[in-house]
Amino acid sequence: MALGQRDHLYEVVEGWGRHFYSPYVDVTSVGVDSEDTVYILTRSVDPVLVFDSRGILLRSWGRKYLTWPHGLSVGPDDSIYCTDGDHTVKKFTSEGELLMTLGRSGLHSDTGCIDRGFPEFPDYRTVKRGAGPFYFPTDVAVDKEGNLYVSDGYGNARIHKFSRDGKLLLSWGELGSEKGQFILPHGICADRDGIVYVADRENCRIQLFDSEGRFLDQWRANRPTDVFIKDGELYVTELGFPALYLRLFTAHLSIFNLKGKILARWGGGDSCAPGHFFAPHGLCVDSEGSIYVGEVVTSSVASLECHTLQKFLRIRGQPIADEKSRNGESEQPTKMEE
Repeated sequence: MALGQRDHLYEVVEGWGRHFYSPYVDVTSVGVDSEDTVYILTRSVDPVLVFDSRGILLRSWGRKYLTWPHGLSVGPDDSIYCTDGDHTVKKFTSEGELLMTLGRSGLHSDTGCIDRGFPEFPDYRTVKRGAGPFYFPTDVAVDKEGNLYVSDGYGNARIHKFSRDGKLLLSWGELGSEKGQFILPHGICADRDGIVYVADRENCRIQLFDSEGRFLDQWRANRPTDVFIKDGELYVTELGFPALYLRLFTAHLSIFNLKGKILARWGGGDSCAPGHFFAPHGLCVDSEGSIYVGEVVTSSVASLECHTLQKFLRIRGQPIADEKSRNGESEQPTKMEE
C-alpha cells in the first residue's frame, strides 16, 4: 500500500534491520552519511548502531560515552554529533572515536527548572529563565560552514550557536509562546542558505530563524519532534496528542515545501501498524529519498509488538497530479495566525 500523496509516495520496508537490534528499546534519533550509511541512536548497551542501506549491521559503539542519548546528526564531513542527557553534546568519527565534547557531564546550567531526577527528564514547564549551555540538550544541526546549532530543550528554552571548534557564538530564546520563544525546542536543522528550523514541540509549531537568531517565520505542526531538510523540502515527525484511554493517536510524518505548505502527510491510524506511528521521535532522508523514522515506544508505554524503526522507500515515477500539488498547496493551512 502506498503512503503519502501526489508525487510523494512511499512504501514501508517491513522489518528493516530488525534482526540486529532489540525491538524493545527506544530509537531516539536517526542519521545518514554521504554514503547512505545509517546511524541509529538507541537507549541500549551500545547506543549507536550503524547499518548499510539494506539493513545489515556494520558496527556499534558509544557505550563509554553516552548515558541517556537523545539526538543524533551527521555533519557535512560525516562526523557524528550526539546530544546526551548528561548535559553535553559530543562529536565522534563515524567509527565512534570521540573528537570533541561541549558542556560538562553532570553539570547543567541554572534555568530554575525543576529536575525530577534521572532518568526522568527535567520538567520543561518549570523553566524560569533562559541560560547558557546546557540543560538536557535535545538535538544539534551543522550548517555548511561547520557551525553548530544546539536546541537546549528539556531544562532550558534556548538555541545555542557554536563555531566548528566549539566556541559559543550566540544564544537566543526564552520560555514562552511569542515569536522567538520556546516551550521545549526538540529538533533542529539548517539549510544551505543558513536558515535554521526549530521544532518548537509544545508550542505546536516550527520556527524559522536566520543564522544570527532573528525570527523569520513560523508554521503550524502537531507537536513536532524532529526536522530534516533534503532537496528543498522539510521532513517533520509530529508526535500528536496520544490519548491512551481512547486509543486515539494523531502521530504523523509530514513533508513541507519551503514556503510552509504540506506536500504529503501520513499516519494517524493504527499506531503500531506498518506505516503508522506511535511516538515518532527522529528521522532522516538518504540520497535515494528513503526516509528512516525512529520511535520512543518503550518510554511511551507502547505494546511490545510496536515498531521502533521504520524505513520508507520512495516510489519513483509517479506523475505530479496538477499545478496545485506541484506548488505544495494543501487544504490544511500551516501558517500560524498572527
